[in-house]
Amino acid sequence: MVSTPGHRFSEQETEEYYDAEDVIYRSVWDSEGTVHWGVFDGQPTTDANIREEFRTAGIRLNELMVEYAGIDGNSRVLDVGCGNGTNVVWVSRNTGANATGIDLSGVRIDNAVASLEQVPDLAGKIAFEKASATDLPFAEGTFTHVWSQATIYHVPDKVKVLEEAYRVLEPGGQFIFDDLIKPRTNISESARKFVYDRLLFDTDFSFYTYMDALTKVGFRVLQARDISSHLARSYTYLSRLASIAEGPEGYQDRFDYLTDAYMKTVDAINNDELGWAQYLCIKPA
Repeated sequence: MVSTPGHRFSEQETEEYYDAEDVIYRSVWDSEGTVHWGVFDGQPTTDANIREEFRTAGIRLNELMVEYAGIDGNSRVLDVGCGNGTNVVWVSRNTGANATGIDLSGVRIDNAVASLEQVPDLAGKIAFEKASATDLPFAEGTFTHVWSQATIYHVPDKVKVLEEAYRVLEPGGQFIFDDLIKPRTNISESARKFVYDRLLFDTDFSFYTYMDALTKVGFRVLQARDISSHLARSYTYLSRLASIAEGPEGYQDRFDYLTDAYMKTVDAINNDELGWAQYLCIKPA
């Protein structure tokens, strides 16, 4: 095992990565553009059902986040790292909330804006804007809830993201999010190559130090859940999905690489070199 110093990838590199990888995510993860992990219930069945099981697990994560944070028709929700906007639409449609999404990727924000044509009944209730999570273009106290899935780990200055989430929440507002964590600092070359470098990130946060950072910003942590087992399950499914993926000509080598890289990610999780946690926090009134 080796210990390597933290890498600090830039937001520009992250933007370029997601602009370029959108076709891959649509081919492997979800054709509608949803890109987040899931919370599973029950055992996997066959390849014939695996895509629907993975999609269902993602929806279950959404449902739990809505339940834990108490999002309803009176809520004003900001999705930090909204991607193609599918969760913004889902939250508004299923709760009645007003929902806004921001993302660093111009390609994904363009996709999200274009998707508004498919949901005319939600006109005026949802909106999208290209922006950095470290410099949110909203006034203090704008939202009742800040929501984020699989995003903050990409940002070099993660504390700034937490500070911005705190700023744009109204007093008594809630911040619910999930993020990758590093259970231990010593990681293998395989984990560095197939997880951290592949995803252009590193983190100083473990499950517990993340809570310390949230508290220092001013939040009170209401709930903290280590859901790493579901991350391992997600990447097991994704490896199988990559192995059967069909995409534009010339992408087969990429699918073959991801089939292997996703299982290397499972190995990293099982070796405590990578974890996944969910936090629910409140901005004290």
